[in-house]
This record gives sequence, structure tokens and C-alpha cells, in this order.
Amino acid sequence: MSIRVLASGLHFGEGPRWHQGKLWFSDFYDHAVKTVDLDGNVETKFVLQGQPSGLGWLPDGRMLVVSMLDRCVLRTEYGHLVVHADLSSIATFHCNDMVVDAAGAAYVGNFGFDLDDAIASGTMGEVLATHEGAALARVAPDGSVSVAATGLMFPNGAVITPDGRTLIIAETMGRRLTAFDIATDGELSNRRVWADLGARMPDGICLDVEGAVWFANPGAPECVRVAEGGEVLQVVETGDPCFACMLGGPKGTTLFMLTAATSSSEEAAMHRTGRIMVTDVMAAHAGQP
Repeated sequence: MSIRVLASGLHFGEGPRWHQGKLWFSDFYDHAVKTVDLDGNVETKFVLQGQPSGLGWLPDGRMLVVSMLDRCVLRTEYGHLVVHADLSSIATFHCNDMVVDAAGAAYVGNFGFDLDDAIASGTMGEVLATHEGAALARVAPDGSVSVAATGLMFPNGAVITPDGRTLIIAETMGRRLTAFDIATDGELSNRRVWADLGARMPDGICLDVEGAVWFANPGAPECVRVAEGGEVLQVVETGDPCFACMLGGPKGTTLFMLTAATSSSEEAAMHRTGRIMVTDVMAAHAGQP
């Protein structure tokens, strides 16, 4: 398998989405939403004071951006970003990834606790032992907010199946992918473990036409393809820890993998170790995002 560097010199890339012939992504510590084309040309599309993460689009083409530290979702209006939804009543720490369904409803996760502090203080075990989990927010197309699910262990990347009936979300600290049925009104039910990942931690995820999920493993330099039930189908070595992935390109078979030397906010803000790696795979992209 041939793997190459498409772009480098990023602080920390997240939330990759293939849209209109380019990969869109957030660069946390440049406070920017950027694009990269298949020739490696990087362009800054929006700069915001907050820290961008998950990305998506409403049916009319307006873009949604998670502003992590502000705990809100922003929306583009005539080239500017305005507040679409305030998540501060639901998110108990930084907001992170997001998936937007075909009707424009968004599901947004949050850390649930101070991750950097837990890592720096060496108290991660104690924190997780008492952590009751975070809530997943649902933002209706009009910006109204409700709780979609609770008790999630660091809800992160999420996908919606092509029929719009199932949401699969990465529980990073739970080391699993969790699935929900989606009702016609957007409510989630029938929570179940879609894949137990053992020692691996899922961060960003994407779905392919064979029903398998690719997930970035921030605990190792790898991007992993897994089937429902947990069978590992393929592993791509990425050099540095992998934090997000997305299928795209003209045929939907280009796997984009976003890596960095570390997720430490202090280190990542100081250095530009972030890269976007690409390789070609057999099964094309499916579902949302």
C-alpha cells in the first residue's frame, strides 16, 4: 500500500470532510477552517477566535462549524460566521466532533472533562473511574438544542448510515464504537456496542460502502478499518498518532488521515507537526459525513 504526505506544517488537523472537490478540515491552533486539494494546496477559508473542530453543511449549503472552547455551533451567513446553537447547557467541557444529517440536524459531542489536566496530572485513571460520561447534543436545523444521549465516554467522531437510520459514534475513552437507532424525529434509541476495540481508542471515524468503519487511533500511529462486531479488517501505519480520517476523492476511495506528534494543546499550539496522509483503498465512502 502506497502512503504519501499530502500536506504538512499544520498545528493540529481535525474534522476532515470531503466537500466540493476538496478536503475541508479544522486546524485547532491556527483557529482556522482550511481546505486542501489533491495537489496539496492548502487554503484558509475561515478564521475564528475560538478553536474549530467538527464541520458540516446544511441542505442549503451553509456551513456549520463547532467552536470548541465557546461550546457552540457556528453557521456561515454571507461569508461570516454567526452563532447557530449554544451548547453550554449540555456540554460539560470542550465540544469536539459533529455529524450533520441529510436534513441539517447535527449531533455534537464534548470531552466531558478536562483532558489535558487529567493527562498532565497523571490522574486519568481516577477521572475515568468516577466520570459519569458526557451528553451528546442534537441541534435541530433551526438551531434549537436537546440532549440526544447521555453517559458517553468522550463522544467523538460520528457517522450516519446511508439510510439515515443508524448513528455510530466513537467513545474514545470507552474504547468502542456505539450505535443508536435514529427515529424520524431525530431521537436516538436502542443503544448498543457496535464494535469493542480492545486497547485501541477511536477518535475521528468514517464509513464505507461495505458497512465498515475506519477510525483514527490517537493512542498509536495507525488508522484502522473495523467491521461491526469488532473484527479488524485493515490497519494503515501513519507514522505519528492519527486523530481523524475521511474517505473522499473523485471515487470516494482516497483515505485521508490527519496526524500530529501530540494532542497536547501546549505542544501542538507551539509546533507545526500536523500532517495529512493519503492512501487509496478498495471500498468507497458512504453515509454522513
